[in-house]
Amino acid sequence: MTEEMNYTENKTFQEGDIVKGIAEKVDEKAVTVSIPGAPFDGIVPISELSSLHIEKASDAISVGDELELMITKVEEENYVLSKRKVDALKAWDALEQQFAAEEVFEAEVKDIVKGGLVVDLGVRGFVPASLVEDYFVDDFEDYKGQTLKFKIVELDKEKNRLILSHRAVVEEEKASHKKNVINQIHAGDVLDGKVQRIAVFGAFIDLGGIDGLVHISQVSHEHVSDVSEVLSVGQDVKVKVLSVDPSNERISLSIKDTLPGPWSNIEERAKKGTVLDGRVKRLTSFGAFVEVFPGVEGLVHISQIAHKHINTPHEVLKEGQEVQVKVLEVNVDEGRLALSIKELLENPNAEEIIDYELPVETTGFSFSDVIGDQLKNFNK
Repeated sequence: MTEEMNYTENKTFQEGDIVKGIAEKVDEKAVTVSIPGAPFDGIVPISELSSLHIEKASDAISVGDELELMITKVEEENYVLSKRKVDALKAWDALEQQFAAEEVFEAEVKDIVKGGLVVDLGVRGFVPASLVEDYFVDDFEDYKGQTLKFKIVELDKEKNRLILSHRAVVEEEKASHKKNVINQIHAGDVLDGKVQRIAVFGAFIDLGGIDGLVHISQVSHEHVSDVSEVLSVGQDVKVKVLSVDPSNERISLSIKDTLPGPWSNIEERAKKGTVLDGRVKRLTSFGAFVEVFPGVEGLVHISQIAHKHINTPHEVLKEGQEVQVKVLEVNVDEGRLALSIKELLENPNAEEIIDYELPVETTGFSFSDVIGDQLKNFNK
């Protein structure tokens, strides 16, 4: 008898032993395996084949597969075996290392259950619905069969508890991308963006991984009281970067600075002598500022408000009043318009100009002829 034969004959198999087995028969709810050196075969119940629920044993095992199994019970001429427990023992060691290192790994979503996703990592890993994405997901059916990246966020070997998060990976990737993007943005850059969200005080613009804020005062050259009347979510816009604060991940933007200024082509729109409609915006001691185009104001000097003398513009005008003005002068370089209200008003104090026609020689008499006799009498 050889040494190997002696070892086989003397070898005992007890509960807790890990053995190798060959799948000899695969039934619907169990697998029969032969164990080299064992006096009889063993049975692996379907519940002990995997950490996940399976409908048929053939979904996980085929005849001829070599399996590593744990003896969970020794019965008369039969062993009850578990593949699931061996897989778990191997898995926990690796999972504890991944958890400690905060490692990111890929795994396939095996099942969808109420409240989240199930992943097989040798032990059953559960992904709660709140940890699937960084946004609300209504239906998880499309996730089944997908391979996603995960991090372990909770591990308790004693309670056989393993909680995974895909959301944590997504948030880390976005944070890393955001940092790279913001480091490439500088004040003065003109960028393409998309309106992500509208607030009372402005609009948040997606710059490709990070949002910047366009304050309501930077939306348009015109006064804007409601941002939603000018912009809409999803709208493509061009923005100019006003400032960048990488430490606080804040970017200030302007749409207004990318638009033609209110003074563009003003020399064509407000030529000297042009009559325009306007609105009194401000009154000062020396005159009135009148808006003739959105963002374009001109000065009506106090001397150009009325024909009569006034001590203050408030005697004649009030803020918000609509008036007609005449352009006296345009200074494009300095952005100035000189306007007049007076020149469009009738002057009640103007002296009536009478045209006198002197007699001409159509009568045959000269002026000296008409007064000649009177001059002679005057000389006497």
